[in-house]
Amino acid sequence: MKKNAVPIALEENLAACHVCDRVQDVALHHCQRCGAKVHARKPESIQRCLALLAASIIAYIPANVFPIMEVTQLGDTESSTILSGVASFWRIKAYPIAITIFVASVLIPGLKLLALGVLCATAVGKVEMSPKRANHIYWLTELVGRWSMVDVFVVAILVGLVNFEGIMSITAGPAAVAFAVMVILTMLAAHAFDPKLVWDRMRKEAKV
Repeated sequence: MKKNAVPIALEENLAACHVCDRVQDVALHHCQRCGAKVHARKPESIQRCLALLAASIIAYIPANVFPIMEVTQLGDTESSTILSGVASFWRIKAYPIAITIFVASVLIPGLKLLALGVLCATAVGKVEMSPKRANHIYWLTELVGRWSMVDVFVVAILVGLVNFEGIMSITAGPAAVAFAVMVILTMLAAHAFDPKLVWDRMRKEAKV
């Protein structure tokens, strides 16, 4: 059996507050600084992350299939999905806009869902990955997640600015709601996941 040269905080019954990061005895149960509950590891981290991830995947489908925006011009209404909007900008050679919308609204959310699934699988030992690489993936997931709402912000701005009665108006489609829900759920899933579980698995395997 291998013995760790440097004990980890968990072996010393210490844990950091998930709110203010104050390190204290786990037995105190509540943070002595901010009063939040203190856990050595986020309770039911994998289960909650997978549940939120499944709900995010369900919302991801209508977000890309249903219309995200409806434009009414002189009585004629035209619906536009995220991908059809990307195609429209590509046809008029607005390549930077098309690429930005595709990356922020389709590619990044999809990769984030995949990354969270891989991290959960790594934490339970279904996927072999070094803890450092897993931490890098988790950090990138947190970093790019905030840019996933670009499409929703664009629609909200257009709805607020373009409203000429009888001439032209823009309204948000059902995909806008599904997209916003999906982004919020993925943010909650990322918050529910505890990257320390990956290191725990590595240390457990090293002791065998």
